[in-house]
Amino acid sequence: MKLLLAIWKWFDERSGIGAIVVPLASHLVPSGSRWWYVFGSATLFAFLVQVVTGIALATIYVPSTAHAYASLRYLSEVAPLGAWVRGMHYFGASAMIVFVGAHMTRVFLMASYKYPREVNWLSGVGLLALTLGMGFTGQLLRWDQNAVWSTVVGASQAARMPLLGPWLVRVVLSGATIGDATLSHFFVLHVFVLPLLIAGLVGLHLHLVLRNGISEPPSAGRPVDPASYRASYDAMLAREGVPFWPHAAWRDVTFGVLVVAGIAVLGLLIGAPALDRPPDPSLAQATPRPDWYLLWYFAVLALLPHAAEDYVMVLAPLLVGLLLLSPPFLSNRGERSMRRRPWAPLLVLFALTCIGVLWRAGARERWMPDFAALPLTTESVGERSGQLPAGAAVFNTKGCLYCHAVSGRGGTRGPDLTDVGRRLSRDQIVVRILNGGPNMPAYANNLAPQQLDTLVVFLESRSRP
Repeated sequence: MKLLLAIWKWFDERSGIGAIVVPLASHLVPSGSRWWYVFGSATLFAFLVQVVTGIALATIYVPSTAHAYASLRYLSEVAPLGAWVRGMHYFGASAMIVFVGAHMTRVFLMASYKYPREVNWLSGVGLLALTLGMGFTGQLLRWDQNAVWSTVVGASQAARMPLLGPWLVRVVLSGATIGDATLSHFFVLHVFVLPLLIAGLVGLHLHLVLRNGISEPPSAGRPVDPASYRASYDAMLAREGVPFWPHAAWRDVTFGVLVVAGIAVLGLLIGAPALDRPPDPSLAQATPRPDWYLLWYFAVLALLPHAAEDYVMVLAPLLVGLLLLSPPFLSNRGERSMRRRPWAPLLVLFALTCIGVLWRAGARERWMPDFAALPLTTESVGERSGQLPAGAAVFNTKGCLYCHAVSGRGGTRGPDLTDVGRRLSRDQIVVRILNGGPNMPAYANNLAPQQLDTLVVFLESRSRP
């Protein structure tokens, strides 16, 4: 200890670092700031994991369309500890999103966004947006079939924006189509631009925490009044405040170490998502989907009526952004206790329920074509020879089975056709096959007359369960 103290004195005398560290460690915090307050520091620990593992991955990853996929395969299968580092990086990103959300939920429930901490909240919303941006840009760096087509889907959503749509697509893809420039652009954003912005906002956030103090636990009957709040807060700290180190810091450090350990264990036992096949634009069997934290939004877009897609794709992100930014402007004074603000926990419960239900729907993906659907059996067709087996073969080979089920086999994206012969006439079946529908391609130029006839005969025969 004497040696360490001597080294510290030597270093501090020449660097002056103690003038920065000591005030940080000794600043007073409310004595009631306990375990509910650790989510912000947990986010910081997860971000540090991302920085360390990201640097390790960048030493091997090659950001070019010719070598990106192979370099990730090498990382996952050959490089020492490569699969573990990839797993930690994936779960570190998930932890960041979870703890940013948990931290913002705690702040909202305790109304800690009120005066004088309005900018604290706004910087937190910015950190949430940047964290989601990190997740989106990082997905493309896998450069497999799912990652590439997910980016194409994101670009197609940007194209729906009135007036700015074509320009936004060129910005997202760095050109008219996805390619080397897109991957290089996303790599720079993911590795340099977004982490620097996050580091800057984290620095601003910490500065604001030190300047405005950690919000005390709310109490009913103690409303926030901007005219007197600072004086009452300072008096409360002088009366019952405790130094951040060690009274509060040990909880942050303990929880942060547990977060890092959990990320390491999950990275070792589960690892990062398996790589899909290499990207191939000629393959129609692509089922792009985002990572788990955006599955709920994926479900929203999939379940929308066709006529409402453009409006929701454009307006929903703007509306959500405005709602997240609005609390400090709508109510920066008054009661903070949930007893006096019962709508706050109800609103959080409603939002989490909606996200949970939509996430479950997104995980099940009943609207996606099932490219692994098994062909129809002889028992389900009903005959071994003749037009029915021929029509069933067309049903299989033309991909109808991917979206429509017959006798329990097939996809769930389209209506179940087990009894379609009872519901539709021959002419109605022909019109739907040839012309398609809102979520069904037209087969007028994709079926020979004989194939159409046998397919219609087969579907007409589907009149019983």
